[in-house]
This record gives sequence, structure tokens and C-alpha cells, in this order.
Amino acid sequence: MVHMSRPTGASGPAFVRLLARLGELPVPQPRQVLAERLSLWLGWTDAIALSAVLNGGAKMAAAAALPAETAEEECARVRAELARSIMQDKVLHPPRGNARRGAAAAVDPGVEEDYSRYGQRYASKQQMMETTIAALRGRLRARLAAISPEMARLAAVDAVMERVLGAQERTLLASVPSLLEGHFGRLRRRAQAAAPAWLDVFRKDMESVLLAELDFRLQPVEGLLAALRVS
Repeated sequence: MVHMSRPTGASGPAFVRLLARLGELPVPQPRQVLAERLSLWLGWTDAIALSAVLNGGAKMAAAAALPAETAEEECARVRAELARSIMQDKVLHPPRGNARRGAAAAVDPGVEEDYSRYGQRYASKQQMMETTIAALRGRLRARLAAISPEMARLAAVDAVMERVLGAQERTLLASVPSLLEGHFGRLRRRAQAAAPAWLDVFRKDMESVLLAELDFRLQPVEGLLAALRVS
């Protein structure tokens, strides 16, 4: 049985804390309130679009993309599929034959074990999460927009915020593979003295980061689901 990633109320901060721990960095403290940070990311065209939506510019959709009774199931299925793709990944959980080579690297740091394939795999998982979650988010917005003018306005706000914050999110999350590369190198260097299972430790850590990122990326979906529940 695969244990699925579960949403938590502080998954964003938990994701940051995990990255800080693996990067051996202090947890960054926000120097600005959320509204101030958002103002730096909003261009004037974005501000106009957001203002139009908040002032009632959104229209109800003609039909819902998801029946109300299947929205929860759809979100749970997508979450489970993405979590399963991480937890059953063959780079993080190599078949027995490939595991022998990894075991040799873990025992003898002189055996070549390159980070590149881990970095490439992390980036591919990020792309999968981004594409899949964006499609799900769009379907949930369509469902909301068909309920009432107020819910249509909320869906339109989410669409604007996804466009505005998406670029910032991609830039920030693109740095995660580099942070993991540093963690990979530190574990390998320390293996020369006292950590023969360093590669297994790294794979587990990478899996944990991917699952934490999944929860982080799904936070807007949880917000849309909450709106559907009360609508």
C-alpha cells in the first residue's frame, strides 16, 4: 500500500523548513507582510486585471467542468497519482541491479555517482506537478464559476493570481535542484568518514522534498475545494 502525501495546514512553511535543514541554512524570516510582497510582484497590467475582477468583472460559466460530488474525488485522485509517481520512482527506488551500483557508491565514495540524473529527475517531477495541478485548478475554477456570480469572481481572482504568482513560483522552485545538489555533495564527502549509507539517505531526502513540494503546490487547490464545500 502506497502512503499518499496529505495536505497540512503549514505545508508551505514545512517545505521551507525542510529545504533549510537540508541546505544547512537558517529558516528565512519574512521581512515584509504578504500584501507588501504581492505589490512587488504585481505589474500594472496585473493590477488592472485584478481590480476589474474584484469590481465585478467576472461572468458565470455556462457549465461546470466537474460535478460537485466528484470534485473531492478528482482532487484526491490527482494528489494520489502525483504522490505515487514520486514514491515509486525508479531513480529514487532503483531496481535491484541498479541498486548494487548505488550500494557500491554508498560504501566507497570513490565509486562514481553523479548528481545529474537526480537533478534531471527532480526537474521532470516539477514539470509533471505544474502541468497536472494547473489543469486541475482550471477545472475547479470552471466548477466554481458556474455556481454564482460571487463564486465566479473568486474563480477569476484565482486565475489572475495563478498567472501573476506562477512566474515567481517557477523561479523560486527552480532553485530546489541546486540546493539538493549541495546536500548530495555534503553527504558524499562525509561518507568518507562515517556515513556509508549516504546515497540511501539522499534518495529519501529527495523524496521527502518532492512530497513537501507537492503539498505546497496543492495549497491553491485546497482553497478552491474549500470554496466549493461552502458554496
